[in-house]
Amino acid sequence: MTITPQADDALLVIDVQNDFMPGGALPVTEGDQVVPIINALAKKFEHVILTQDWHPSEHISFAASHPNKKPFETIQAPYGAQTLWPEHCRQNTPGASFHPALDIPHAELILRKGFRRHIDSYSAFLENDHFTSTGLAGYLRERGLQRLFLCGLAYDFCVRFSAIDGTALGFECIVIEDATRPVNLPSSVSATNAALRAAGVERIHSRQIVA
Repeated sequence: MTITPQADDALLVIDVQNDFMPGGALPVTEGDQVVPIINALAKKFEHVILTQDWHPSEHISFAASHPNKKPFETIQAPYGAQTLWPEHCRQNTPGASFHPALDIPHAELILRKGFRRHIDSYSAFLENDHFTSTGLAGYLRERGLQRLFLCGLAYDFCVRFSAIDGTALGFECIVIEDATRPVNLPSSVSATNAALRAAGVERIHSRQIVA
């Protein structure tokens, strides 16, 4: 099956930031390999939106913010389970910047998320309480954008939750698998595959998208 992007489609590029690249504070294996694929994809879409993790110091998701806790442990936050991470994508640091090879000059919007100290935000649509909106859904509806193709980092967290929340909010969400990579915590990829399948989110390869 081949897909030709339409005028009411958008490419949603999730968190292609330095801290998620090999050598970064929270490296995703092969995270840098998605950049040329995403650049090529972006040329085929009229509408492209970027998200950017943008955490303050002492963010709730940082293990260092919790005494005696280590990265990748889980705590119970007021809004539910929260995985703890190494400090990453701190506001106005080089690690929070987009990968320097990301080349999408026609991107229409940069949506920053995770900027409230006491709540994390994996999804581009909702913070981790699954209630507080980022405003992206309203933006897309105002622009008449209905079908979203998701790529970026990481497959098993921010891409996963963005696709599921977008679907629940009435958008058609499609994940471009080879344009994303997982953090790959124990069972996180299999859980993501199952969750996307249950939500009706299709997964495709970038070669299926033609200009």
